Amino acid sequence: MPESTTVIRTLRIINRPAIGGPILNAALLARHLPKPFETMLVGGVCESHEAEATKLLAGLNWRQMESMGRSLHPLKDFASYRDLRKLIREFRPHIVHTHAAKPGALGRLAARAEGVPVVVHTFHGHVFHSYFNPLKTRIFLGIERYLATKSDALIAISPEQKIELSEAFRIAPPDKFRVIPLGLDLDRFQFDAETKRMAFRTAYGLQADDVAVVITGRLVGIKNHSLFLRALAMAKPRTGRRLVGFIVGDGDMRATIEQEARKLGFVFSGMDSRNSGEDLVFTSWRTDIDTINAGADIVALTSLNEGTPVSLIEASASGCPVVSTRVGGVESVVLNEGTGLLVESNDVHAFAEQLARLAENPSLRAQLGQAGTAHVRSKFAYQRLVTDVTALYHELLERKK
Repeated sequence: MPESTTVIRTLRIINRPAIGGPILNAALLARHLPKPFETMLVGGVCESHEAEATKLLAGLNWRQMESMGRSLHPLKDFASYRDLRKLIREFRPHIVHTHAAKPGALGRLAARAEGVPVVVHTFHGHVFHSYFNPLKTRIFLGIERYLATKSDALIAISPEQKIELSEAFRIAPPDKFRVIPLGLDLDRFQFDAETKRMAFRTAYGLQADDVAVVITGRLVGIKNHSLFLRALAMAKPRTGRRLVGFIVGDGDMRATIEQEARKLGFVFSGMDSRNSGEDLVFTSWRTDIDTINAGADIVALTSLNEGTPVSLIEASASGCPVVSTRVGGVESVVLNEGTGLLVESNDVHAFAEQLARLAENPSLRAQLGQAGTAHVRSKFAYQRLVTDVTALYHELLERKK
């Protein structure tokens, strides 16, 4: 094992540099891990509807692997495995750290095949419920249990996720897991907030009393945008204020979500068009989420399953209250009735009630938003993430001596 004064090479593997929790986490670690760590970040190619986090990669030792993608593809996945083994032989890392499911499988197998001393995997979420049918779920559980035996440590990003993975799904014994919450650069969500708020609300013609409700994320089934639309439609007649929904993101279900919005009577527009009297906007992907959150009055999340939702951390860092389903690691981010309001999964009536409650009560919005900022800044700043991961790496390397 390397002495403390020598370089410790770390190969960090992600699926693709699409905007979201894994790339935010991985890029910050690649950029800020202290000496003697030297990091190479490797990942695949974004899909056509995804926005690449180009700015996050600037200045990093980044390698793109054309064979790696999000979807399962046996031939390309074997090519990725072969390419990873070749890269490991060239870079000779002391640590391989994988992020999310496919990189976790290919990366851990390649690392063990090449004799890498320390192998770590971070679960940013999981696919063990609300994704696949029971048979396919059992297959993925079996794969993850096997991969756990190839790992020196497994990172859960919330206490709830650790319990779920170790006890409910029995991926590995609890002592193999470490809870290391996400760490993000939260300073930009406080900087020049009033100017950003005015810019956003002016761009979309929002009046002072209008309530902007934002949901951010991929337009895929697990995010359950249908609940967002139905709850927003139900909340509108319950408040005297004009509610305007903003769907930030893109994905395979864009057309389906638009179709449901029409059926519910929404007047909506897209990124490059505007409709008179619109009450719903599809913005597609935006990189200026700090500006969007500054202009928002409520941030929503309706997912069926989550790891630690970055959109809610960023909302609270912006001083914006949230309404969310109580799933996965949400409760590690949101304090119910303290920084936001939580409802059970798929409870459209409760979700609508809480949207209307916040819409009608500006003082409650301010109270929850202020508390949220203090909460996430103490818990999810990237400096804490770097400290936690550095300590884990040193511990695991010491065990190998």
